[in-house]
Amino acid sequence: MVFDLRSLTWSSLKLNPNADKADNISGSLEVLPAIAGHNMTTLLPCYAFLAVRFIDLESYIYGVFEASGNIPVARVGHSATLLGSRLIIFGGEDTSRRLLNDVHVLDLESMTWDALNTVQTPAVPRFDHTAAVHVERYLLIFGGCSHSVFFSDLRVLDLQTMEWSQPQIQGDLVTPRAGHAGITFDDNWYIVGGGDNRSGCPETLLLNMTKLVWSVLSVVKQRDPLATEGLSACSASIDGEKYLISFGGYNGKYSNKIFVMRPKPRDSSHPKIYQSPAAAAAAASVSATYALTKSEKLDFTKLESASPKTSGNGHLVQNITMEIEAIREEKLVLEVSLAGVRAENSRLTGEIHEVNGTHAELSKELQSVQGKLVA
Repeated sequence: MVFDLRSLTWSSLKLNPNADKADNISGSLEVLPAIAGHNMTTLLPCYAFLAVRFIDLESYIYGVFEASGNIPVARVGHSATLLGSRLIIFGGEDTSRRLLNDVHVLDLESMTWDALNTVQTPAVPRFDHTAAVHVERYLLIFGGCSHSVFFSDLRVLDLQTMEWSQPQIQGDLVTPRAGHAGITFDDNWYIVGGGDNRSGCPETLLLNMTKLVWSVLSVVKQRDPLATEGLSACSASIDGEKYLISFGGYNGKYSNKIFVMRPKPRDSSHPKIYQSPAAAAAAASVSATYALTKSEKLDFTKLESASPKTSGNGHLVQNITMEIEAIREEKLVLEVSLAGVRAENSRLTGEIHEVNGTHAELSKELQSVQGKLVA
């Protein structure tokens, strides 16, 4: 399926098998098989890789690449990150439900696999995490889960020295999550959605990968389609501006909602999130979201004034409404930050009680030893 960001319409993409490889595609002319837990990335100018399957986005031909070398075990829930002409695979879960934390590289020019030998303490085995590459050197791994634990840690692999590390992070507290989506713009890594199998993560996060600082950009309601696991995210550049686009997900029911975010300028703390026509029917809308109808024909060059022209009073009312929405968004962000501070205070209080208890036990033991020495 293809979604046109200008007309806000869906259409089907008809794929044709690669004639040279048709016999290798499940023995028939079947289009790409139904799969789950896979990963997809784009290699400019026209190819998108799904494991070792490909779709030519210009000719709409699909097929299978014949890869060789040290081929990794079959897996789901892994990450696939493009670095130049190399595809870096990390983690996942194999067919025996064994958690993985190995690193493999697929050279897209020679179509050969190789395993990377790393040093230092690696990221713990996990799946349904996100990964990104920074300055063409560092592989960042965030979140994910094991069979019983959800993670909120950030691990970094230096692809030159092959050393793992866990850097100190500043900024807002982030909640553990898996099944989230991430997309990078320059030095910024946007994280959308995710959850812990009990509830979705309502915060859209931003990691400045240079300064290693987390920021909470926006907060939605707990059952909102954005607070969901298994959603996807991608970027789009229209008329020189970049946009973050999110689609789908599952939080008790499957979603087909589309959300578009245009980050505000650097001197502004929070971006706006715009909702697609399909999302307008959702009962719980994003607190800083504007429902769009097809008749409005979203103007990507002027998203701040996407609504029809109004009178002077109409503009005043619109501005006041936007200010109220911004204040509500700030309130939600502050509430999340406050909850994080309270949780941290609770943890520190528990540690203080534990230390006091240990101190009391040691004091009793010291008094007993002193009594024995006096005797």
